[in-house]
Amino acid sequence: MAITAAMVKELRESTGAGMMDAKKALVENNGDMEAAVDWLRTKGLAKAAKKSGRTAAEGLVAVVVEGGKGVAVEVNSETDFVAKNGEFQEMVGKIATAALGASDVEALAAADLGGKTVADTLTDKIATIGENMSLRRMASLEGETVVSYVHNAATAGMGKIGVLVAMNGGDEAIGKQVAMHIAAVNPAALSEADLDASIVEKEKQVQIDIARESGKPEQVIEKMIEGRMKKFVAESTLLNQQFVVNPDLTVEAAAKEAGATITGFVRVEVGEGIEVEKEDFAAEVAKAAQG
Repeated sequence: MAITAAMVKELRESTGAGMMDAKKALVENNGDMEAAVDWLRTKGLAKAAKKSGRTAAEGLVAVVVEGGKGVAVEVNSETDFVAKNGEFQEMVGKIATAALGASDVEALAAADLGGKTVADTLTDKIATIGENMSLRRMASLEGETVVSYVHNAATAGMGKIGVLVAMNGGDEAIGKQVAMHIAAVNPAALSEADLDASIVEKEKQVQIDIARESGKPEQVIEKMIEGRMKKFVAESTLLNQQFVVNPDLTVEAAAKEAGATITGFVRVEVGEGIEVEKEDFAAEVAKAAQG
């Protein structure tokens, strides 16, 4: 029986097995889908499907810089224990290096990693390690100089928070200091012009409501709003924030003193924005007992 791409796709989606393993299972079983599923299970290659419903909110962010380009990649796992696993770390490092040639996370998932796609490599690793994992996101940054920093590093180039800073002029030292500032303070944008207009408008409305509660005249309220919005912009944008290394200067001023102009940044934190379902202890133990 001829094995079609659609059949391979169906088997992959139902079992979580890698593409080549799914194709081999169908070939070995003459296209019988149910027999192919059983074949994969006996080989231990269908375990990934069992794990796919579990929330993967731990993991690592890896950063790689080559020339004037840097990438930050987040690969998630279910537990921090796996994030400390050397096998997992090696895979994440290879994925991050592959990301230098990818335009986005979809392209990265399809990129070659030693004869297999990144997506298939991840599926195979789920089967061998026994935890759900996901390639969640990647971000890239280009500039005259790109400097990277990893906070809470698990090993070289990867940890819980990965930062990239692009700049013109300056040196590695000021770039690293700014990257550490970004890791600690988590600015919303580079400058006022880069702030999301909807976020600014929402904050302005909140401040208007607060000011009107004071019962002061409208002219006074307008001045209050103006001052509060200036403070909001200063606290939210990297260039206007007080530099953690020297709070007497803004980040922009500190960079200028070092002969640098900051042109962009990326900050990626493991699990940021992922909602983890809370379970009571008894339910957690019961689930663990079921495998």
